[in-house]
Amino acid sequence: MTTTDPRSSTVDAVLSRSAARTPDAVALRFADRVWTYAELDAAVTRAAAALRGLGLARGDRVAAYGKNSDAYLLGFLGCARAGLVHVPVNFALTGEELAYLVHQSGAAAALVDPALRTTYDAAGLAVGGDRVLPLRDADGSLLERASAGPVPDAVLPADEAPVADTELVQLLYTSGTTSRPKGAMMTHRALVHEYVSCIHALGLAADEKPLHPMPLYHSAQMHVFLMPYLAVGADNHLLEVPDVPTILRVVEEQGCGALFLAPTVWVPLSNHPDFAARDLSTLRKAFYGASIMPGPVLQRLRDAMPGLEVYNCFGQSEIGPLATVLQPAEHDDRPESCGRPVLFVELAVLGEDGRPVEAGGTGEVVYRSPQLCEGYWDKPEETAEAFRDGWFHSGDLVRIDAEGYITVVDRIKDVINTGGVLVASREVEDALYTHPAVAEVAVIGTPDEKWIEAVTAYVVRRPGTEHEGVTEADLVAHAKGRLAGYKVPKAVRFVPDLPRNQSGKLLKRVLRDG
Repeated sequence: MTTTDPRSSTVDAVLSRSAARTPDAVALRFADRVWTYAELDAAVTRAAAALRGLGLARGDRVAAYGKNSDAYLLGFLGCARAGLVHVPVNFALTGEELAYLVHQSGAAAALVDPALRTTYDAAGLAVGGDRVLPLRDADGSLLERASAGPVPDAVLPADEAPVADTELVQLLYTSGTTSRPKGAMMTHRALVHEYVSCIHALGLAADEKPLHPMPLYHSAQMHVFLMPYLAVGADNHLLEVPDVPTILRVVEEQGCGALFLAPTVWVPLSNHPDFAARDLSTLRKAFYGASIMPGPVLQRLRDAMPGLEVYNCFGQSEIGPLATVLQPAEHDDRPESCGRPVLFVELAVLGEDGRPVEAGGTGEVVYRSPQLCEGYWDKPEETAEAFRDGWFHSGDLVRIDAEGYITVVDRIKDVINTGGVLVASREVEDALYTHPAVAEVAVIGTPDEKWIEAVTAYVVRRPGTEHEGVTEADLVAHAKGRLAGYKVPKAVRFVPDLPRNQSGKLLKRVLRDG
């Protein structure tokens, strides 16, 4: 059942079509629950009705604060079917960071894991009462309401138009050059185009039995893998968290054939004792993204599983997020490359003069695509800055070769890619500046096998004997009280001064080249 205009395709209609084709096939496995496509589609309709039953109106935003679960997926698809806008929130966020996302989005309701409810309430959020609905594991949860009972004939009021693919379905918050995240406004149309690009570029098929361990609040796991695999009718296995021993066990026991992990998980997985002990012969496809896979790790995977197809997936939230793919056969010749654009993406590499660079040249990669967001929620200036001259400006500095393959050189936007999650360096700097011993601070990402980029702070102490004894541990503890765990510096280095040019501009490249 859908509520869509007959001329459009909404995100939830992707599931409905699979349910019509293969109603009795397994769609999703989570914990001890197994959903067929027909059961999952019916549950989405019940979830949509439950959300509208909270008194929510068309276009209202609904924050989702939880770890991976079938209930989390029902929340997203229920919002889509109900004409609401889903706002995924990183479950590692706490306090002011959590409050900012919920308030900035203007969320009228929230779906919260019971285990995170205390953290949610401690943030002092305005969304309260019966509009904070437990996702699961509680009486009256969204999962409970979606799992049983009659399937409503209609979700939307009789006087309300069907949901169109031009409407917003999700706000994907992404870090940028400032300390505040921006909500990329994704339409149904953008995400459905994204799904088709993913299916085409990655050769996704119904018989691959994919495993999904990475967080669903992150656009890659949800929109490059889980939703496209639901579109083709695959048997999907979802894990709550990317626990390495569990991943290896489930691949062996369930015979999983496809797996997406950030390199920060592929690294410990390839080093784990169970990696050699488990039978992983069914794994045919390995996907990675968010950062470059270390060469030795890639080789370990290939040695252990001959014939394994490895794909490098590159992009950013604003484009759905998949923009380019490096195919398995291309890894030997171009191991550092991010590949070429996917089906619905056009890209160019522009120099400082705004003109395309020649082959071998370096510049900013810009995009045109129906996958692109509509802009940033309630941030017109940032939207105008990003969408200029008919292109979306990514902020990524890349090199392009004669055959159109791109390789990331640096980021124009001052963000750190740590564990596949973007952290604005200014946000970390602002937190450290609140310590009385910090005179100056510069935060960068430094190469790290586990984190790919480790958040690293270079600190100039304030003069005075009272500040001489301040240690790395002191500043890390200070940051922990103000930032989510993944944003806290992994290292603090004390320096007499920070490198600057003659005009006083901070030269972070000097620190990176250090």
